[in-house]
Amino acid sequence: MARRKENLSPEIENRGVENSGPYAGSPTFFVRVRRGLPDFLSSVNLKYVKLGYGYLINHGFYIAGLPILLVIFGTQIWKLTRDDFPLKYDLMNIIFFFVFLFLFVYIYLDLTPRSTYLIDFACYLPPNELKITNEEYIELAKKSGQFNDKAIEFQQRVLKNSGIGNETYLPRVIFRPNFKKDLRDGREEAASFMFGAVDELFATTRVRPKDIRILIVNCGVLNTTPSLSAMLINHYKLSHRIQSFNLGGMGCAAGITAIDLANDLLNAYPSSYALVVSTEIISFTWYGGNELELLLPNCFLRIGAAAVLLSNGLLDRWRAKYQLKQLVRTHKGTDDRSFRSIQLKEDIEGKLGLSVSKDVIEIGGHALKANITTLSPLVLPVSEQFHFFKSLLLMNRKGNSSKPYIPNYNLAFEHVCILATSKKVLDKIQKNLDLSDEYMEASRMTLERFGNTSSSSIWYELAYLEAKGRIKNGDRVWQLAFGSGFKCNSVVWKAVRNVRQLRRNPWSWIN
Repeated sequence: MARRKENLSPEIENRGVENSGPYAGSPTFFVRVRRGLPDFLSSVNLKYVKLGYGYLINHGFYIAGLPILLVIFGTQIWKLTRDDFPLKYDLMNIIFFFVFLFLFVYIYLDLTPRSTYLIDFACYLPPNELKITNEEYIELAKKSGQFNDKAIEFQQRVLKNSGIGNETYLPRVIFRPNFKKDLRDGREEAASFMFGAVDELFATTRVRPKDIRILIVNCGVLNTTPSLSAMLINHYKLSHRIQSFNLGGMGCAAGITAIDLANDLLNAYPSSYALVVSTEIISFTWYGGNELELLLPNCFLRIGAAAVLLSNGLLDRWRAKYQLKQLVRTHKGTDDRSFRSIQLKEDIEGKLGLSVSKDVIEIGGHALKANITTLSPLVLPVSEQFHFFKSLLLMNRKGNSSKPYIPNYNLAFEHVCILATSKKVLDKIQKNLDLSDEYMEASRMTLERFGNTSSSSIWYELAYLEAKGRIKNGDRVWQLAFGSGFKCNSVVWKAVRNVRQLRRNPWSWIN
């Protein structure tokens, strides 16, 4: 039986100098071999390629087919009016002509899906008193009495190689001795994050709270009664007609899931405003125990929240920043390993924490591979699609063992915002997708400055690009996020104007 080739990732860990035994005084090393990301450039799953081309064909009908049908219909109607009515430029003929013209325009606008526009977004900037260095993190963790020496050493080692800098934010309450998750503290934390982001958004856009028709809030771990979305409705006194949704347990990919839901709801409620709020409550993800697989989120997750305002109103196009072009969601929940890779569970002492599997990088790699394979036909240039499609036809011939043509993804986007999970994950994605350092800059800078802020991370990255003045009219931005389940979601935006925003930007200090 042929063995399946696996992509392994070796790690060499320096354990220091041996203190006793026959090897006393000698340096010791520990080699750990794990499954790594799959090689994206070696194979393509045709199932996801067909799915991508299916999306393209469905959208292509509205782009190309519908106008042609309307022209044919209009021509036939004009022939009828010309044959049945005398060719006189009297008032009745003019009225009749404009009635049919209005009818054509109405049918076209009604049958063609409206574009969704991103009016603006805002990211929460926590107060300076919540800033924490990696060294201070370890000192507070020791004083808290929550961890043994092995757990402290593990967190210290993870932070050293995490890519997280010394200006991220954490609530100090989690370092209290005998800290326990408290619903009241969780609500206060959620209110601080969400209200801070939404206040900034309303101040920037000058949209009145009562004009919001759709509200979607996503938060992975904290789910209260009443919900977080109800908390926003009560605080801002939103309209009684509000369509409110609260997404929970969907991890870091939930922000893009919320955008997809908002897009669908805007088609049902045209010319409306949709408010999407993404956050994570750190005091509820914090784990104060000694099981190593539950300690990883402590080291990476940090305070953050983002509020996004969307609309599909025709007039809002002129003040929007971006237009939604493509959105692809991939879910690998049918696979047991993927389903269990990230989960909230209790340790042997009953302490709750987020468990992260050792295979999560490999699992995420397979989900990413499926996602970009579906996305490719929607975003790649015609020349790349031609070569790719031609290679697929050749592959289907019997006896043909040639590998498929792998498209150059650098040609599809001008900017990339990959969820700032960890330095290791970003390194592997950059290598496998062959992305330049410039493409990865926003993700790496966000990881260093703000840490992993969960589903809001991709918005801090886009804010970085705006602060640097890199967004030009027509540029395409790819946002990519991963989440428990296991999910991999992509959304592509097209800039409808040049964007450089320093005011009300968490990166306002950048030159």
